[in-house]
Amino acid sequence: MISGLVQILLFQSLGELVSKFALPTLPGPVIGLVLLIIWLVLRKGINHELAMVADGFSQYLGLLFVPAAVGVVLFLPQLKANALAIVSALVASVILTIATSAIVVRFLSAKPKETEQ
Repeated sequence: MISGLVQILLFQSLGELVSKFALPTLPGPVIGLVLLIIWLVLRKGINHELAMVADGFSQYLGLLFVPAAVGVVLFLPQLKANALAIVSALVASVILTIATSAIVVRFLSAKPKETEQ
């Protein structure tokens, strides 16, 4: 289990270094996650220790929503004042996400081969 945790922290640290010196506009943990995914694809799988740590983290994923809920309650007056803009942005982003996903799936899906008769 320690090995899996070390792998996660190693890739997060690498992501932080890349973010600090090469790509300052991207967050380090995001870069680290992309590097970890690339590493796992190159290795063609995930080892048992890393899977065990990931399963352990996913059990407590709901705790990450507590700070967000506190922020919503804290900034409730500002949210009420800008409700129309927030709802408009959310609806537009959902529509754009669904449309973009449909285009990407259509582009990447296997096209049936046409048979000549």
